Amino acid sequence: MDQSMATGMTDLLAEDLDGRGPIARPSLHDAIVTRVRDMIIEGELPPGSRIHEGNLGSKLGVSRTPLREALKFLASEGLVELSPGKGAVVRQFTAKDVHDSLVVLGNLEGLAGRLACEHASDDEIRDVRELHDRMIEMYQRRDRLPYFKLNQNIHSAILRLSKNEALAYVHGILQARLRRIRYIGNEGPEKWAGAVADHEEMISALEARDAERLSKVLTAHMEKTWERVRNSL
Repeated sequence: MDQSMATGMTDLLAEDLDGRGPIARPSLHDAIVTRVRDMIIEGELPPGSRIHEGNLGSKLGVSRTPLREALKFLASEGLVELSPGKGAVVRQFTAKDVHDSLVVLGNLEGLAGRLACEHASDDEIRDVRELHDRMIEMYQRRDRLPYFKLNQNIHSAILRLSKNEALAYVHGILQARLRRIRYIGNEGPEKWAGAVADHEEMISALEARDAERLSKVLTAHMEKTWERVRNSL
């Protein structure tokens, strides 16, 4: 296994989002999925490009079998398309795909925000604040990928605090598909600062248990995301 893959596995070992649970040893499958997903998010594997299993496997220091299993998993997330003739291709979304998905995400998150203010415990809200503070640290360091992962974890955490499994499940599917799109929404200092400002307001509304305000902020955040990414599609 090469150094970059080992680093990816170390990152997974260190990631314990709530700081309380046992740190699980990741499987090779999880490490490959994480690494290839990151390559897609950062554009190293650009939309519409064919994934050459031999070349990618050599780069990651893994054989084709676990790589193929990882690609199947990423296909289930909607990041990769598998074709008998072409193999694995990084999914390329149309502008309409992205806009439609962001509209749905905004409404799902708006509902989740209301429910989270009603159902979340004080400890759970403090956990989200901790994620937010870590995200701000990454922003101040301009460490973009760790910032983005924490950003996405905050959105997922708010969905979990809604205590509505069906809502969180549907949201998770759409959020996974749009990882690359959401990532490019932070390109440029002005767009990135705008996203951070939205998150500052989110955490403030959540801590105040202001359901209406949090709902509006979350829905508007997705509308702003569309404005940030539309010219890049």
